[in-house]
Parts: sequence; C-alpha cells; structure tokens
Amino acid sequence: MSDQKIEFLPYEEAVKIVAAIQEEEDIHQDNRRILTVYNHEDKEICWFDFIEVMEAVGEVEAGQRKESVQNYILNRIPIWARDI
Repeated sequence: MSDQKIEFLPYEEAVKIVAAIQEEEDIHQDNRRILTVYNHEDKEICWFDFIEVMEAVGEVEAGQRKESVQNYILNRIPIWARDI
C-alpha cells in the first residue's frame, strides 16, 4: 500500500474541468452504485463510491442533497485529472 497523499485540484479549477457527475451501477461489482465524474469531452475523470459519499455528506435537507454531493466531489477531484 502506498503512503502517497492524494492531492486535489482547487475547487475553482475542478468546476472548470467537471461537466457531469452521474450515478451509475458499478460494472465490476453487483449491487454497488458509483458516482462517475466526466469532463467536457465526455471522458471519465474518476469515480466515487456512492455509499461513502452519502455517509460523508451526512444528513442534509432533501433539496440540498444534490448540491452537497456536488460540492463534496468537486473538492476531491485528483490533481492528475488535469491530464485527462
């Protein structure tokens, strides 16, 4: 296991790179949902485990959930996403 710390893009830069966040089925594991992040060329940048994100976001008002999830993810886009 690597001890490398993951570096994230600044929020402002992530907003410019990310075009969509889609909830999808994990094709590698049954009964698992993921949140896949796409850039403006419709290329997959990275993905997040749906349950882990929902637990991290915690309880929020129903109308605030989408924005909370987006903000959580946009603050965690790996720095290497610039090169995709």
